[in-house]
Amino acid sequence: MPLAAALRHLGNGDWQRAHAQVQQDESALGCWAHGIVHAMEGDVDNARYWYRRARRDWPERYDASAELAALAAECKLTA
Repeated sequence: MPLAAALRHLGNGDWQRAHAQVQQDESALGCWAHGIVHAMEGDVDNARYWYRRARRDWPERYDASAELAALAAECKLTA
């Protein structure tokens, strides 16, 4: 499952490997993960694009750890 692998890579701070995984997932959760990847990369404009595709609001104060935790929790809810 690409999203599970992406979460592992993101948790390890390896956004480059995570990016290869999330590019394969067009779901809302995959788009959210894609946004997190670009936020971690420092490409905020691209991250915001993927958040819009995921139908998620961009946080007022971005916290990658909090976003990862929320995404992981959401993935468990939908599994």
